[in-house]
Amino acid sequence: MTTENNMQHTLELGSRIELVPMDQHFNDISIGLYKSSNETTPFYLVHTYSKLNGSKSRINKIIENMRILGGMEIASDLRLYFRCNCDHRLAVRRLFLESCKINPEKTATPYPLHITDKKSNCKINVEKHQDGEYKVSAAEPLAGIEKRTATVARGLQKLGELVGSNTDINSIAFPCRQSHDALIAILLVRAPNVRAAIREADELASRGQLIAPSAQK
Repeated sequence: MTTENNMQHTLELGSRIELVPMDQHFNDISIGLYKSSNETTPFYLVHTYSKLNGSKSRINKIIENMRILGGMEIASDLRLYFRCNCDHRLAVRRLFLESCKINPEKTATPYPLHITDKKSNCKINVEKHQDGEYKVSAAEPLAGIEKRTATVARGLQKLGELVGSNTDINSIAFPCRQSHDALIAILLVRAPNVRAAIREADELASRGQLIAPSAQK
């Protein structure tokens, strides 16, 4: 393939925003997440250069995982987008990484809007309120639990580029002010330990690059 053709193909894919350099569930192929847009809507494309038998099915499975786990829509060309027409770029990067971890033999199911916090051993809920607002709360009034709920709320803000409230440290919302329950739920899993989640993403990004067709089997 010529350099010109390579450049045209890259432009068609969009800009790469995340990478899984070695897919643990399918022959260690490289899988990238690309972002593009038209005049109104940001789109995301999951892509691999691998021509191995089954690679297309693997990509389709990840796309379906992102639809289920993030509440995204799938266009006719298999690009993903949100109905709110916002990109939610940072949250989608996390969604992509989590979707790639799921065993393709299993069917993805939306995560719940609650977790059991290991440090406090308490159930922490995220409740949906009006105008796209979500509030983090604890199931039990334990001593010092307010610190943990505030930590989870800040974790959600960092992982998903959410905005906080001026009056309540436990209240957050996406900038679009729309409800994204599934997306909140997938971010909630990592919110109590946001530093580890960010470190994991950075390590993945530094481990390799998406391999061109001539270099893949």
